[in-house]
Amino acid sequence: MRTISQIQVGLRAREFSAVEIAREALAHAERQNPSTNAFLSLSHERAIAAAEHVDAQLSAGGELGLLGGVPVAVKDVISTKGLKTTCGSRMLENYIPPYDATAIERLEAAGGVIIGKANCDEFAMGSSNENSAYGPVRNPVDLERVPGGSSGGSAAAVAQGSVPVSLGSDTGGSIRQPASFCGVVGVTPTYGRVSRYGLVAFASSLDHIGPFATNVSDAAALLQVIAGRDQMDATSAPVQVPDYLAALQNTDVRGMKVGVPVEYMRQATGDTAARIQESIQALRDLGCEVRDISLPNTEYAIAAYYIICTAEASANLARYDGVRYTARSKQSGTLHEMYANTRGEFFGPEVKRRIMLGTYVLSHGYYDAYYKKAQQVRALITRDFSNAFAEVDAIVAPVSPFPAFKIGEKVDDPVAMYLSDIYTITGSLAGIPCMSVPCGNTSEGLPVGLQILCGHFEESRMFQLANAFEKHRGNSAVQ
Repeated sequence: MRTISQIQVGLRAREFSAVEIAREALAHAERQNPSTNAFLSLSHERAIAAAEHVDAQLSAGGELGLLGGVPVAVKDVISTKGLKTTCGSRMLENYIPPYDATAIERLEAAGGVIIGKANCDEFAMGSSNENSAYGPVRNPVDLERVPGGSSGGSAAAVAQGSVPVSLGSDTGGSIRQPASFCGVVGVTPTYGRVSRYGLVAFASSLDHIGPFATNVSDAAALLQVIAGRDQMDATSAPVQVPDYLAALQNTDVRGMKVGVPVEYMRQATGDTAARIQESIQALRDLGCEVRDISLPNTEYAIAAYYIICTAEASANLARYDGVRYTARSKQSGTLHEMYANTRGEFFGPEVKRRIMLGTYVLSHGYYDAYYKKAQQVRALITRDFSNAFAEVDAIVAPVSPFPAFKIGEKVDDPVAMYLSDIYTITGSLAGIPCMSVPCGNTSEGLPVGLQILCGHFEESRMFQLANAFEKHRGNSAVQ
């Protein structure tokens, strides 16, 4: 698949049309899907109509939008009017939203062409994309391995070359970890930078929408389009969106202070640790001032996160009761039986596990001991980052302690699965911008991602450092 720039240069030169690009992307996705299961549905009519509109604008002498003619995949937890949005669950198997998410409206207004909805862990709950009710996604790099989760389909769609960019969602690492496992770029923007209107809620204080791409520039372009205040989302921040693409013009990062958390490096071993150390040396070669820093409350992050996110999931998923827009059990004699049977039949094991845990920590007598304490820990973790960013401009770390693992390897051990998010959860709890950029492969050829974290609303600095690193390595995403 071509990059955004290559597509737009070709469109302007009339080497091909937007419709031809859309058909090429759809055909490629159809060919790959039996192997990877990256897409839950393809939107032929919507894609061709959007592409025809781009071609008509060009024929009339109009300007291409920032995403004009660019095929895009969308994680199936983001509402798309007229297209099924299942959240990877049997509960919403036939749900068709009556509206588009704000991110979708902005994407299509910029000329983006949505070719389909990407597979994901059910209700975005998972770290491997094995929790989808419609089967696991397989990593295009190695079909026996997971692509990461929960946005595994979005990452795989880019890695397999069906689209140059895609939209995912991130609650505790669900963009960065799949990006690392699949060898692509993934960006989790500052909480509030992108509207959550139309994103099906998992944990409202943690959920983000963000881009996947084959390179840093394309990720920056997609974020440029979807970022900004939205009156439909009270949590979207009234903060001006800078020109991210302009920030990429400056590749001189000499003197930039980069911190390496000692708590993160203790856990990384083997090839993952080797690639991260090589990346740190590359940053030194670029002229960055690299120093060790401490984020002392990191050890409490997993426990705090899985209390906060499950508590919010318990509240958010109460709406799926069989009454309104969900599936409904046929084995129901009373209202109570209908509720219980519907949720028992149509929610998967991981969703049930998180609802029960969240309900428990919010219950009378346990709220202060668990949920309140977890929020206090969250404040301490946020303070750790604030203190660190008073000393450094950016932080670099691994994305995951290990590369993509084999399908089925951790599925029966929820704790081991949860620990795969140990490096990504802290940034999510603090609400800061974070991203994964490819930094090499293991001896088995499995991708490793370097995580870059910056202060609130400092995506431009994050992109600048990532772009300089990418160009220094001569890196390209797995195709």
